[in-house]
Amino acid sequence: MDWILLIFASMIFLAYANGANDNFKGVATLFGSHTLSHRNSLIWATVTTLAGALTAAFFATELAKVFSGKGLVPDALITSPEFMLSVMMGAALTVFVAAKAGIPISTTHSLIGGLVGAGLVAAGSDMNLDALGSTYLIPLAISPLIAVVVAGFLYYILTTIRKRFRIHKQSCLCVGERRLDVAVPEGVSPSVVFSSLDIVIDDQENCDIKAIDVYQGRMFGIGIQGVVDAIHVLSAGAVSFARGLHDTPKIVGVAMAAGALDLYWVTFIAAIAMTLGGIFQSQKIAKTMSKDITSINHGQGLAANLVTSVMVLFASKWGVPVSTTHVSCGSIFGIGSINGETNWSIVRNIVFAWVLTLPIAAVIAGITYGLVSL
Repeated sequence: MDWILLIFASMIFLAYANGANDNFKGVATLFGSHTLSHRNSLIWATVTTLAGALTAAFFATELAKVFSGKGLVPDALITSPEFMLSVMMGAALTVFVAAKAGIPISTTHSLIGGLVGAGLVAAGSDMNLDALGSTYLIPLAISPLIAVVVAGFLYYILTTIRKRFRIHKQSCLCVGERRLDVAVPEGVSPSVVFSSLDIVIDDQENCDIKAIDVYQGRMFGIGIQGVVDAIHVLSAGAVSFARGLHDTPKIVGVAMAAGALDLYWVTFIAAIAMTLGGIFQSQKIAKTMSKDITSINHGQGLAANLVTSVMVLFASKWGVPVSTTHVSCGSIFGIGSINGETNWSIVRNIVFAWVLTLPIAAVIAGITYGLVSL
């Protein structure tokens, strides 16, 4: 009974950490383009992620099998509660610390690191390292590169279509009070506000209104801005749904391998933990994904989300362990390379963190297995 409780608790921690690091990724472009506020973006991510996570109990069981470690570690080890506890703790601690630091890393990568680290300590040379490359690492390495290329190409196609239909971006006319940043003299109340009334023609990024770029014009008699907004919101929901569908079986699969947990009710618990992690711990990830990598307008966000949602949904269907983080970041990297506004220092830090994710999770899992097996 003690092992069941420990495995259940570690699964909840892993799901919570996953939500903290991953829940906002699907709606990052909504917030980054000012299509929705941070609060509304988070609500939309929470609802759609929860829907995807609950759906996973019925339609994504192949991934649960993949992340039980079958084929990578000896079958006898898969049912070991010490092994599964170590794998989940290695992944959970890695993902949670990254979320607190605002670094978007992959839960998939962390779980693989946990499987490898605990597996090497427990089984040594009996590990099937050939399966590590073909089943796990190759899809993880290729998927972000595909996302970079496809997102950039798709945005180019959408831009060409927009220009063909004579749909143009428009700037905003800012009329109102401008607040001035001034040094407050000693003895003057800090509540004093210095301001002036200005009329400024500027990009909407610098105006206190909804979006960075607004598209003017109509297509087939319909206002194009409303259409783009609607499709953008739906595509972000599709990404969050796909993420919940894709990540929940990985978390549940590791816990179920010990044979102590039932698929359906434990999927529900994991889904709740994921949504709570996203609500309470995703603020720094939101800033990194939405603002720090590159500036994003409506069309760019739409292109990135379409690529991410399609790739992750197909991967869930066929049991291919791609990372939603790698795909969504890759899509945004691709957009940034097209618009020329990529913050390459942030990109380098993220990619460096991706490289370190697997070995860090492996070390934590290996140490945990060594301790609990005593």
